[in-house]
Amino acid sequence: MRSSSSGKRADRSRQRTALGLAAALPLVAGALALGIPTAQADSTPQGRDTLSGTKPAWATVRSDRGTTDDGNKVTARVYLAGRDAKALADYAKAVSDPSSPDYGRYLSARQTQARFGATRQQKDAVTAWLKGSGLDVTGGNQHYLSVTGEVAAAERAFGTELHNYTKDGTVYRAPSNAATVPASLHGAVLTVVGLDNAPKRAKHDETLPPPGPVFKNAGPFSTSYGSRTNRSLPSAYGAKQPYAIKGYTGEELRAAYGAKSRNTGKGVTVAITDAFASPTIAADAAKYAQRNGDAAYRKGQLTQVLPADYRNTEECDAGGWYGEETLDVEAVHAVAPAADIVYVGGASCTDNDLLDSLAKVVDNRLADIVSNSWGDVEANETPDVAAAYDQIFQQGAVEGIGFYFSSGDNGDNVASTGTKQVDTPANSAWVTAVGGTSLAVGKGDKYQWETGWGTTKATLSADGTNWDGLPGGYTSGAGGGTSKTVAQPFYQRGVVPDSLALANGGTAKQRVTPDVAAVADPNTGFLVGQTQTFPDGSLQYGEYRIGGTSLAAPVIAGVQALAQQARGGQPIGFANPSLYDRYGTASYHDVTDHPLGAGVSLGVVRVDYVNSHDDSDGLVTSLRSLGRDSSLHAVVGYDDVTGVGTPAAGYLTSFGGHHRR
Repeated sequence: MRSSSSGKRADRSRQRTALGLAAALPLVAGALALGIPTAQADSTPQGRDTLSGTKPAWATVRSDRGTTDDGNKVTARVYLAGRDAKALADYAKAVSDPSSPDYGRYLSARQTQARFGATRQQKDAVTAWLKGSGLDVTGGNQHYLSVTGEVAAAERAFGTELHNYTKDGTVYRAPSNAATVPASLHGAVLTVVGLDNAPKRAKHDETLPPPGPVFKNAGPFSTSYGSRTNRSLPSAYGAKQPYAIKGYTGEELRAAYGAKSRNTGKGVTVAITDAFASPTIAADAAKYAQRNGDAAYRKGQLTQVLPADYRNTEECDAGGWYGEETLDVEAVHAVAPAADIVYVGGASCTDNDLLDSLAKVVDNRLADIVSNSWGDVEANETPDVAAAYDQIFQQGAVEGIGFYFSSGDNGDNVASTGTKQVDTPANSAWVTAVGGTSLAVGKGDKYQWETGWGTTKATLSADGTNWDGLPGGYTSGAGGGTSKTVAQPFYQRGVVPDSLALANGGTAKQRVTPDVAAVADPNTGFLVGQTQTFPDGSLQYGEYRIGGTSLAAPVIAGVQALAQQARGGQPIGFANPSLYDRYGTASYHDVTDHPLGAGVSLGVVRVDYVNSHDDSDGLVTSLRSLGRDSSLHAVVGYDDVTGVGTPAAGYLTSFGGHHRR
């Protein structure tokens, strides 16, 4: 799993962990995408039901290296489908669709479990089958049962052989065929996760490391967009380009996204999920608010729900995740200063632990809105894990909880992976994928324009007379595009152009991301304050500009908190149907790559420390061109960089009870 913030380094987005560390984060079209157990396939042994998607795509005949030793250990999770998975998906849609008579008729967490959760009889039956196959049931909750045992026992339980396969030069275990379960369980099993082991390291009782190394922006800076220009630097695109801002704060973001009203998010709770937990978050958030004009935190306004211990701290770069939590907390508070914030930390950056964090929010109804700044690429997804995520998202929708995921920081992902693809879980039909923009807020907090976030970098030549290779190489941009695995959801029909929905070929329309957008470009980003490790080993508070769609996600989460307050506190829940219902109205800024007219290109000048913290190793001056997101383009109308657009003043007013399509 990787996080999505960008901007602490001059030329790349930040990754908290290698992509291969996490289990896949999938979403598939059809029945499994709705969390519905799939029907028995023709090739399924008599008396068994197939769990589609439990054989990963990389487990091919060509990569098969033979059977796994029967004595090897398997640790897995068997997810429970509940009483009626189809009814759960149907009700999640109904309560989220403004055109439905059940719109807004949410259930409590207890009611959701009673109506849709697994019964005691289902749990007992699944437990008996697992134990009868020779597996040990080591724990679980209302969502899953944890099991462990030898390979031979797992093969008996799930009706498939486990083989060794090569993947990315390493040998991993995986099922040779999709897992099956006894038909006598009557669909009680949603899926099984863990039959493949590519890879899930688990080391318990680890100590969290200190914060990551210091990063500082060098400057000079503009105080507002375009306020400072160095006339001695070369022109670009027919004009002298301004210095980058020092970093926007809450006042500018609220002004940009129509929040100059009295709405503050009062009475709304926003949850944030990331891995691990910053040991200095309370002090950092308080100091940042005091220094940058945000309201002071009330007692109990910021709380944390943390695991008993942590895992994979080195593999996941635990210290690097502290900045994610800090950014998310400070951005939500900047936009919605009266909203309560609960941080729900994962024990590691792997799917099991992040799923557990999301489940805590849903099972205890901890929040109305959940901001998530992490993900992976779709090629790494597996449908078994997708089903587990979607079940959580659907249960959240039934309770009036909305999930917001950053769409990624590598555009179409070709530069980073060699393959054009979207990110997950942002590709889920049950979450709001948040894309990114470059934002210009001028003097007096006046919104000027936005472009789709996509950045190229050209360095100042040695003689200072030109920008070498202008516009330069691609560095980063908002994730988006067309999913290869998720069918087009109902709310995108009639809004997303067929040229995007059918971009992968064929006749079946697919899910396109993002759904909505906000500022993400680290060159026009947010000022964040965090305790960092300085070169002398000391821990000191510092502030720097940051971006990424993991800025955009909490900004949108904050705006949604304001919108919920504006509608009298009634939860918005799963927001996509209402977001698309407002498409083409004054609710949104319709963002394009060329807001000042066709052919007019934009950029900012950045001066950075070579060593990221002082000028002892010199400075580098570069021109960052805006609105150049790989093969993705922000155009008039819906697009695969900014979705339906960014919130405008009309967005919040539309929640005053007078909005009609």
